[in-house]
Amino acid sequence: MDDGGGAFISWEALSLIKDLGLRPKRTIRLVLWTGEEQGGVGASQYYDMHKKDISNMDLVMEADSGTFMPLGMQFSGRPQARAIMSDIMQLMEPINITKLYDNADGTDISFWMEAGVPGASLLDDISKYFWFHHSEGDTMTVQNPIWMNLCAAIWTVVAYVVADLEEMLPR
Repeated sequence: MDDGGGAFISWEALSLIKDLGLRPKRTIRLVLWTGEEQGGVGASQYYDMHKKDISNMDLVMEADSGTFMPLGMQFSGRPQARAIMSDIMQLMEPINITKLYDNADGTDISFWMEAGVPGASLLDDISKYFWFHHSEGDTMTVQNPIWMNLCAAIWTVVAYVVADLEEMLPR
């Protein structure tokens, strides 16, 4: 569940976009980092290898709190980018998850955000997260499929719409 949920919804987002035959204007990249618990080693190495491409990075996203009932997205970026993200979240009105909160969070995206790339993280109800976190019960079987689908819907819409905008998010 810890990181597995985020990996699953990220893969599902790409699968849905492909299955729907959608081709956004910009590339959507899925990266599954390792070594977060050991100080973000994988994310740090990835950043070092790809920071030369930072001008092409539109938005970095992380889901690292399981995939429980989603409450919305957290966002860090300029006010102009925040306004765009707020509009994008309104597309989630049919599932009643439209809130955009402050302060995107995530060890794996922190390097990019510190360098000025807008960041987003999934905010879900983590009231049961520590029942399972780093225990024998920390498996995907504790995840509710309906909540995972809702998380994947948010992830898919945000990833696709941002990648398909005429211009990149303001920095």
